[in-house]
Amino acid sequence: MDEPMESIDPETTNTSNEAGENDRKIPLLRPGSMVMMTLTLEDYESKFWPKLQGAIDQLLNMQPGAYIPISYEQMYSCVYKCVCKQFSERLYSDLISHITKHVQSLSCQLQTSVDDAKEFVECFSYLMHQYLQALSGIVPIFNYLNRFYVQSKLKKELNEELRKLFREHTVDHHISYLLSLMEAACDTPFAISPPTMASLIKNLYSLNPEYAMVNSSLFARFIPNVLPPTTLANLEQYIEETRQMQQQMNRLPDFNSHDNSRKRTFEDDISVN
Repeated sequence: MDEPMESIDPETTNTSNEAGENDRKIPLLRPGSMVMMTLTLEDYESKFWPKLQGAIDQLLNMQPGAYIPISYEQMYSCVYKCVCKQFSERLYSDLISHITKHVQSLSCQLQTSVDDAKEFVECFSYLMHQYLQALSGIVPIFNYLNRFYVQSKLKKELNEELRKLFREHTVDHHISYLLSLMEAACDTPFAISPPTMASLIKNLYSLNPEYAMVNSSLFARFIPNVLPPTTLANLEQYIEETRQMQQQMNRLPDFNSHDNSRKRTFEDDISVN
């Protein structure tokens, strides 16, 4: 995995008649060459991982749509050196452990807003958007680790593994409660803004399509082809669902059905020739 040793320049070798045969065969390498660089455990723990961890934390806590001046070239170089110097397993373990702690803290943060339905839904939407945005920066930094360790040795994909952490430690703990709040919000127009509702459902479905099984009718409002195709055998069920929806709409205080009382009986529409 290390970079190949530089070729020997005859002019850089010791050709003095006074030098021994062994001296004439030793090339002079540039200082800082990857061939000469060593990476100790102390170097990894005190320099390389703290630098990478700082970049990860900046990305995880970045406001959606904001920009943080991170040197991706410098971070990628750190990962490259760690992998080349046999720290792949340690680096992957530290990355997974650090991200796991973060997504667990997100779950605790959501728990503090469970008493306010609107706040909980909006907070969940924000945190999920923020996390997925962070992955779009974290995964490229660790691309070399992904290619030469996660994919080749673990037979996994780094992006999917990090998404799985969010599912297991955050979404799965709140999915039932979240969808129940969203279902209730649908009965009150604009209780939750339509863009927030649509973004939540689409992100949840991209994380795990099986979430749609918890409340398929809710997902069907935003994701096409979630429900099975319409069949004649289910016609009565669809009629009943339509009737119930109309009853719910009629109970809304701001809903006014069409009033024909002001139209004179048998009044013909006036045609304009």
